[in-house]
Amino acid sequence: MAVSRASEPAAEVSPQVLETVRRIWGFDGLRPLQAEAIAASLADRDSLTVLPTGGGKSLCYQVPPMVAGRTDVVVSPLIALMKDQVDALRAVGYPAAALHSGLAPEERMRVNEGLRDGRFRLLFIAPERVLHPWFIDQARRLGVRAFAIDEAHCISAWGHDFRPEYRRLAELRDHFPAANFHAFTATATPQVREDIVAQLRLREPQVLVGTFDRPNLVYRVLPKVDVERQVIEVLRRHAGEAAIVYCLSRKDTERLAAVLNANGVSASHYHAGMDADARHRVQDDFSLERLDVVCATVAFGMGIDRSNVRCVIHAAMPKSIEAYQQETGRAGRDGLEAECVLFYSAGDAIKWDQLMQRSVRESQMPPEDQQLYLDAQLGLLGRMRAFASTAGCRHRTLSQYFGQQYPSDDCGACDVCLHEVNTVPDSTTIAQKILSAVARTQQRFGVKHIVAVLRGGDTEMIRKYNHQSLSVHGLMRDVPAKKLTAMVYQLIDLDLLALAADMPTLVLNQRSLDVMKGRLDVMLVEPGDARETRTGDDEAMDYDHGLADRLRELRKNLAAERDAPAYTVFDDRTLRALAAIRPTRKDTLARVHGIGEQRLADLGDLLLETITDYCQAQQLETDQLAEAPIARPKREAKISLAKQEAFRLFAQGVGVEEVAQALARARSTTMGYLSEFIAEHKPASVTPWVAPEVYEQVRAAASDPELQLGDGRLRPLFDHFEGRIGFDELRIILTHLATQ
Repeated sequence: MAVSRASEPAAEVSPQVLETVRRIWGFDGLRPLQAEAIAASLADRDSLTVLPTGGGKSLCYQVPPMVAGRTDVVVSPLIALMKDQVDALRAVGYPAAALHSGLAPEERMRVNEGLRDGRFRLLFIAPERVLHPWFIDQARRLGVRAFAIDEAHCISAWGHDFRPEYRRLAELRDHFPAANFHAFTATATPQVREDIVAQLRLREPQVLVGTFDRPNLVYRVLPKVDVERQVIEVLRRHAGEAAIVYCLSRKDTERLAAVLNANGVSASHYHAGMDADARHRVQDDFSLERLDVVCATVAFGMGIDRSNVRCVIHAAMPKSIEAYQQETGRAGRDGLEAECVLFYSAGDAIKWDQLMQRSVRESQMPPEDQQLYLDAQLGLLGRMRAFASTAGCRHRTLSQYFGQQYPSDDCGACDVCLHEVNTVPDSTTIAQKILSAVARTQQRFGVKHIVAVLRGGDTEMIRKYNHQSLSVHGLMRDVPAKKLTAMVYQLIDLDLLALAADMPTLVLNQRSLDVMKGRLDVMLVEPGDARETRTGDDEAMDYDHGLADRLRELRKNLAAERDAPAYTVFDDRTLRALAAIRPTRKDTLARVHGIGEQRLADLGDLLLETITDYCQAQQLETDQLAEAPIARPKREAKISLAKQEAFRLFAQGVGVEEVAQALARARSTTMGYLSEFIAEHKPASVTPWVAPEVYEQVRAAASDPELQLGDGRLRPLFDHFEGRIGFDELRIILTHLATQ
C-alpha cells in the first residue's frame, strides 16, 4: 500500500480549486496533502487521508463537490459535529445540510426539499441512517458518486474508538458500485490504516498520511498528587481562555466542576448520563463562548469544533495514545500555541484495565471476538501507560508511535525539553521505606493501607493487624497522603513494585529487592513548575491586544445574534490577523486570511468601522499588510535570563547545587541548563560536575555496542553500572562525549 506523506513535494493545485478556496474560505493556499486528497476525489479515486486534528481534513471533502457541481455525502458519527460543520459552511455561503434525529420536523422538510431540488453540495448523515432504504433511494436519485467517511478509525477493532455500526458502511459499495469512497481520520497507526482499507473495501486507494506532530502544542505530564489543586493552577494560567478538562467518570466531572466553581473558576460538567437538553446547553454555551471551562468525559470532544481552545487537561490518563492525540488535538486548532497537561497515576491504568475487562464481559460480541478485542485494547493501554510514565521528549514519542521520525532531539515544547521534570530528593531512600513497609506487612495489603502505615495512621485495619508496632509505622508521617500515594504508583510504573494478579495487593519483585539492598538507585519525579512557558504565538505575530479584545467582543455578539458558534464568524487566527494588519479599506480586508467573499459581504462594513474607530482613537497606523505576515507560532523560545545567568556561572566552573540556589530553580531545571551549556559551549572538561574516574568509566562503557544507547537512552548505562552512577552524571558525560 503506497503512502504519500506531507514531507513529499506538494501536488500542483488546479486554478479552479484555488479560486474556490479563495472565494469561499478566504485562504490563499492549501495545507500539506489537501491538494492530493482533493485531486483524488475529483479523479473519482478512493483515498484514505490521515491528518492531525486541525490539519484541515474537512476542506478535503468540502472542496470537490463545489468544484464538480455535485452532491457528496459525508458519514459523521455525532450530531454536534454535523451541526457545527453545517453552521460553519453556511456562514461562508456554502450550501450544506445534515440529516439526523435532532432535526425539528420543519427543518427536516426543508432539507428533504433541498435534496429533491439538488441545492446542496454536501449532506452530512449518521452511519446508522445512511443505509436506510429511504436514503439509499434518495442518494441514487441524486446520482451521488462520492462518500466521505469521517472519523474512519471507528471502523477498526484495533483503533481506540471502535463502533460496530461503522462495520456496515462497506455495504454502501453494494448499493453504489461506481461511487468512490474517501476515509478521513486524525489518528491511525499503520495497522489501523490497513484495517480501514480492508473494512471499507477501498479500491487501490491513494493513502495520504500527514505529519502527526502538532508543533503549536506544549505537552506536560505530571504526577497526580492533588489533582483538584493541580487543575486549578493550570486553569489560572489560562484565565478567560477556553479549556477542556477530561475526567475518567461521570461522577468525577460533576465533582471537579463543583470544586472549580467553589474556587472562582466558572465551569460546567458534561457526560453522556445527562439529559439531552442539558448536554446541548453546555455544548452551545461552550461553542458560543458563553462558557470557557468544561469538565467532561470523552463523550465531549468529537463534536466540538471550537478552534481557540488554549488548554486541554487530562485529570486522568486516557485509555490510548490515539485517544490522547485526538483529545489534546482539541487544543490549538487555529494553529496558535496551546497547552496540554496530563496528570498521571498508575492507578488510572489499573482502573482502565478493570473497566475494559468488565466492558468486554458485558458486551454482545461473539466469544471468539471478545479476547481479540480485549487484547488489542489492553495493548493500547500499555503504550499509553509507557508514554505517561517515561520522561522522554513528548513530541518525539508521539511522532514515533504513529510511525514517523521526529526531526530534533529537543522539541522546546514539552516538560522534558523545557527541563521542568523535577526529581524527588533522596528518591532511593524513600523507595526503600515504601518497599520495606510492603515487606513488613507480609505483602498482603493495598496502596491505601501501606500509605496509612507509613504516615502513622490509627485505622481499624492497622489496629487489627497490630501494624502500629512495626518499625515502619509513622516513618513518613510528614509526607502528605496524596503525595505518598503518587510515589507508590510511580514505583509500580518503574517495575520496582507490583500488584498481585488476582487482587489489588502490593507485592515485591526482584527489582524491589535490589533497591532494598542498595544495588539499584531510584529516580522519582514530582510536579515541576511551568514558569518558562513560551508565548510563541505573540512572538510570531505582532498584533494590538486592545483591538483583538474589541474584535473578540464583536464576534461574541454576532455569534449570539446568529445562535451559532463564535468561530463560524471568524476564528482567532483571523482575529489576530485583523488586529495586526488593521485594515480600513476593503481591498486590504479582502486579503486577510479567512476573509472570503461571503464574510466580506456580511461583515466587511462592520469590521472596517470597528477597526477604523479603534485605530483613530488609539492613533495607530492602519493597513499594515506587508508588515504583518500570518505565521504559526515560533518554535524556538528566546533564551531566558535565568538560562543566561546559568551559562555564565557554569563557565566559571560553579557546581550545580550552587547554581540552582543562585537562580532559585529546581535541581532538575538547572541540570537541563548544564546539558545545554555543555552542548553549545563544548567545554574541554566537565570535572567541575563529574569526577574524572567516573567520566572514564562511562566513556569506556558508552563505546560498547551491546548497550544500545541510541535515541539518548540512559537506562542501559544506568543498569550496566547497577545504579552506582546516577542519571544526572550519565547525561552530563554523554552530552560532553557527543561534543568531542
